[in-house]
Amino acid sequence: MKVGFLTVCLGQMALEEKAKWAQANGFKTLEIACWPAGNTRDYSSTDIDVAALTAKKADEIKAYMKKYGLEISSLAYYDNNLDADKTKRKFVNDHVKKCVDAAALLGTDRVGTFVGRNIEKSIQANFDEFETVFKGLTSYAADKGVRLMIENCPMEGWQMAGVPGTISFTPELFEEMFKRVPAKNFGLNYDPSHLLFQLIDYIDPIAQFKDRIFHVHAKDAEVFPDKLKYYGVFDRNFDRAHGNGYWRYRMPGLGQVDWKKMYAALKKIKYDDVVSIEHEDPLYEGSEAKVKEGLILGKKHLDASFK
Repeated sequence: MKVGFLTVCLGQMALEEKAKWAQANGFKTLEIACWPAGNTRDYSSTDIDVAALTAKKADEIKAYMKKYGLEISSLAYYDNNLDADKTKRKFVNDHVKKCVDAAALLGTDRVGTFVGRNIEKSIQANFDEFETVFKGLTSYAADKGVRLMIENCPMEGWQMAGVPGTISFTPELFEEMFKRVPAKNFGLNYDPSHLLFQLIDYIDPIAQFKDRIFHVHAKDAEVFPDKLKYYGVFDRNFDRAHGNGYWRYRMPGLGQVDWKKMYAALKKIKYDDVVSIEHEDPLYEGSEAKVKEGLILGKKHLDASFK
């Protein structure tokens, strides 16, 4: 396995500096954040401004990535491709296409995004809109030799409190996604943490969706049984900040994902590719030093688990 990380956790530090640090600490890949310039969403950064990327700039990026012995595992832009506001939706869809164009220039064949959700409609009703939007996006990506992949986060509360902000967060919904859009270049950035905190088996879907796992996120989570018994599966309703309900995200090895079991399941489907740390552990945030400490801890645990 090639262990890397999603670059958003190091904020607006220059991409080359992130690459230099990654190489010095033994990482092999970078999953590069490509949100639009000026974006202010949490857990986002603009490490490459894909709207302004030229062939010359792409060559410069490829040169220093090669210098530091790193691969670009994916370009990352996770936003709402089904926004109820059609103007916003078009902007997001168009930016995904710019990420696809940039991936082709940079020599990587993966772009990660969210499906999102039209919050004015049910999950079931969203799938008709999904089918139209993503047949177009996957076709555009296929023409550029790029694979489009979905990270399976429910994004609960993203648009409306207590309501999932995406339609692609359980194995049942993966099935519907791939039934509606069966394109071979459409798959998953598979993240076990989102299944764990939903109390869903995160191992069995690896075999079920073996041909759709294009990339793996290494994010851990822990569920607190006492809080689960008190708040229930709909979680805390008052004073609910990130991580203070019945579960929270952790670095790999500090939560409840069994990474050795994950490795065995991935090995069984012959996945021997990128495992990219997505750092959202609230105990390793707040400063650059804490973020780096968390990344190093996560990498050490993954390296030990993948032997």
